[in-house]
Amino acid sequence: MMNFRVWNLYKAWRQKIWLRVVAIACLSVLSVVVAQLLAPYVPELVAFKAGSEAVSQILEILASSMLAVTTFSLSIAVTGFGTAAATATPRATALLQEDTTTQNVLATFIGAFLFSLLGLIALNAQLYSASGKVVLYLFTIAVVLLVVVALIRWIGHLMSFGRMDNTLDRVETAASNALAARLANPYLGGRVLNGSLPADCIEIPSRITGYVEHVDMPALQSIAEAVDGEVYVLDIPGSFVVERGPIAYLRAESLSDEDAERLQQAFAIGPQRAFDADPRFGLIVLSEIASRALSPAVNDPGTAISVLGRLVRILADWNTRARVEPDYPLVHVSPIRPEEAIEDAFRPIARDGAAMIEVQVRLQKALAALRQSVPDAFNTPCTHLAGYALSLAVEAGLPDAEIALLRGLSQAKTIPGTGDTNMSV
Repeated sequence: MMNFRVWNLYKAWRQKIWLRVVAIACLSVLSVVVAQLLAPYVPELVAFKAGSEAVSQILEILASSMLAVTTFSLSIAVTGFGTAAATATPRATALLQEDTTTQNVLATFIGAFLFSLLGLIALNAQLYSASGKVVLYLFTIAVVLLVVVALIRWIGHLMSFGRMDNTLDRVETAASNALAARLANPYLGGRVLNGSLPADCIEIPSRITGYVEHVDMPALQSIAEAVDGEVYVLDIPGSFVVERGPIAYLRAESLSDEDAERLQQAFAIGPQRAFDADPRFGLIVLSEIASRALSPAVNDPGTAISVLGRLVRILADWNTRARVEPDYPLVHVSPIRPEEAIEDAFRPIARDGAAMIEVQVRLQKALAALRQSVPDAFNTPCTHLAGYALSLAVEAGLPDAEIALLRGLSQAKTIPGTGDTNMSV
């Protein structure tokens, strides 16, 4: 249980910029201390030739410039977050805030500022001899080089940071990675839960209201072995649970309060959905971006068409679902079902793009592509959604010729070709 909690804390902390800032600040303090420790090993003649007195001026320039650069860079990052929230969706800003390049660059700037500030304090306190100033001078040169490299990376990064394509790429990558991880381990290491629950199950209530972020499968297996029972998990990562509502079920003769509490603690519940363990959330966010692009205020069907292509690219890997022996045979887990993924990905686009023939054509071809590439999983749900999209297009009043085109596409067994690049898959 402790490892599970430590892992969750690590995952939460590694995405925070303050962790990198603290790490680089500690290195800054360490470098000032190491400079003092290494001072006795530097000959006085070397200290004289190295121009040790120049270090004070360099540190002053570094301190004044890094404070301004850090403030300006932070404002650019915040502007990028706002741009992504306004043009794409607020749910996508979490991925931008976790961007390692942005965090490393800002942490480098802040670390350089702290290094120069601490160096000036030590110099004014006359803590360094001439030899110590040489060591500090060398550290200062190294920090300046780090700052130059960070600036070059930052300039290149800003060319795309927060733009629509960049945001879509991030969401697609997050959704694709989460889906690939789930397909490789479709039942989280347990057995598949199909059909109804046994009648003699004990309900395990949730402690709080929120979204399931992670399930501690080893803990559930351990509890099931201890009580000689089986655990049934209906609420997988991404599911919304309500306080005192069922989060899992246990089939056992009896259940102590202590074991019930351990079962509850095996579920990490947070206020928001996360991308890493919830493949459906990435699909929902992509669909949400397309819906905003199709709104009358934005009227950008090109973005919706781009999203459709990305959704096909993500879901086409569904046929890699692994068949592995369960690591936790006493835990039964509800899987992600193909119809749920199709609904999450395409239903909002079908609704909001009903009156746009270019979006409807691309949607029908996207569904046909999935029916063709992964027929076992997607044939039925894609066929149903194609009919739903066609009915919405009829209600939207598209001309008869366009309806006939869509009807032919919805019934196609293969992907028809077209010379119009805006309508091709």
